[in-house]
Amino acid sequence: MPVFLRLYSALPLWLLHGIGAVAGWLVFALSPTYRRRFLANAAAAGYRFDAVRAAVAHAGRMVAESPRLWFAPTLPPCEVRGAECVEQAWAAGRGIVFLTPHIGCFELAVQEGARRWAPGHGAITVLYRPARQAWLARLLAAARERPGVRAVPTNLQGVRRMIKALRAGRAVGLLPDQVPPRGQGVWAPFFGREAYTMTLAARLVQQTGAAVVLARCERLAWGRGYVLHLQGLAEPLADDLTAAVRQINVAMEAQVRQCPTQYLWGYGRYKQPRAGGISA
Repeated sequence: MPVFLRLYSALPLWLLHGIGAVAGWLVFALSPTYRRRFLANAAAAGYRFDAVRAAVAHAGRMVAESPRLWFAPTLPPCEVRGAECVEQAWAAGRGIVFLTPHIGCFELAVQEGARRWAPGHGAITVLYRPARQAWLARLLAAARERPGVRAVPTNLQGVRRMIKALRAGRAVGLLPDQVPPRGQGVWAPFFGREAYTMTLAARLVQQTGAAVVLARCERLAWGRGYVLHLQGLAEPLADDLTAAVRQINVAMEAQVRQCPTQYLWGYGRYKQPRAGGISA
């Protein structure tokens, strides 16, 4: 399997995206559960299917491009816009919490940030959940440990390493619209519906004084590459935890509305949390 994936990752980006687009539509057509969730989540945000139908293909492109990002020796072209907010945080000696929703190529958002800033400011730390199968766990561990990226497990030790990195003035990356385990979040509105939302992102900022940078990596047409959009939080994060979580959700909504055709509307954002997890 790793050999096949490495050969697959050598395919041109336009071809990978073409394969992914077809796969995305096949899954949408063949899975009633996925299709219902996609349509319901989009409708909750106020979008008719015609307005976000391109997101069906982009979901497939996200999967198809992943081996290219994990195993290819070089990154695809990526323009960075809004880097000033990152430079300002570094200049102030602050750590950075990069936050991105499940939109566009969030895998590349971390890798491009690491390529640009890790040489001068240390690796970017991200959380990952180890797979249960040993072979898959080894494969994903190798894939996650890209140059300038440090992957830590979703347990208390991993959270402590993130806090340590932030206090040392380094950066971490999170997807705050990911549903956390029971006891590690609060219910907060997301596009008008109550969604179980992680508190970890807000806690990391409150405990370390880190800056928040919102990231959105947009996928360009015909395999031409990507654009990484960066911006600071409009207002300082609230001291109250629940208010801070709501504030982050509002920021994630705004990121999605800037490019709704690349959001993963089929993600189970409103599902019930599972048992177990970490605390910060």
